Amino acid sequence: MTTQEQQVVDLLKTIETGASEPVAVINPEKYIQHNLSAADGLQGLGALLAALPKGSAKVNTMRVFQDADYVFAHTDYDFFGPKIGFDIFRFENGRIVEHWDNLQETAGPNPSGHSMTDGPTEAADLDKTASNKTLVAAFVDDILVNGRMEKLGAYIEGDAYTQHNPQIADGLSGLGEALKAMAAAGVTMKYDKVHQVLGKGNFVLTASEGSFAGKHTSFYDLFRVKDGKIVEHWDTIEAIPAQSEWKNQNGKF
Repeated sequence: MTTQEQQVVDLLKTIETGASEPVAVINPEKYIQHNLSAADGLQGLGALLAALPKGSAKVNTMRVFQDADYVFAHTDYDFFGPKIGFDIFRFENGRIVEHWDNLQETAGPNPSGHSMTDGPTEAADLDKTASNKTLVAAFVDDILVNGRMEKLGAYIEGDAYTQHNPQIADGLSGLGEALKAMAAAGVTMKYDKVHQVLGKGNFVLTASEGSFAGKHTSFYDLFRVKDGKIVEHWDTIEAIPAQSEWKNQNGKF
């Protein structure tokens, strides 16, 4: 791990341990918070952690990757119940100055037996970071934002696709069945805008805004790429509360 990747792992672990030293990586003069359940700054983070019953939290970071000034992590949490989360931290002059996240209640295993976090954890093909980010950005724009399903085969090779969404089975066939079931149930999913594309080697994370089942929603999708095709996918889906309920005014994105 890079120094900043390790700093993020240590910081997240403080939710479980209560250790104070790793928090020093946060710039106390500038900490912009996009978790809408927490007030801005270090005080907001402290208040959120103080609300946890002592000894109740568990944190297991499964993946952590750095892309320039950003570090993104994929973590198995248990605080106020089991959750899977993606966290993004922005560094400036060696300190964390901004944080985004997306949390979903833990579910699964999915129809193919995968959990929301299992699978490869180490980045490879570091020389292909830029091309893999371009590929994933094109996939999200073509398929998820614009619904150009006829292009799906250009990005995913048949059933050579491992799925970690708790409701969807592996492969294009599993995705097709899930979309049919959603349509039959009258559930719609729409991606409207991609806010961030971050990557390291064969792993690429996108943070997108849209709607799911009629609710304003944040979608975080992590993709693993191999030989120019998307071969694995993890995600979290979180409803965005009404602005009147926000504890900061920085917005989700």
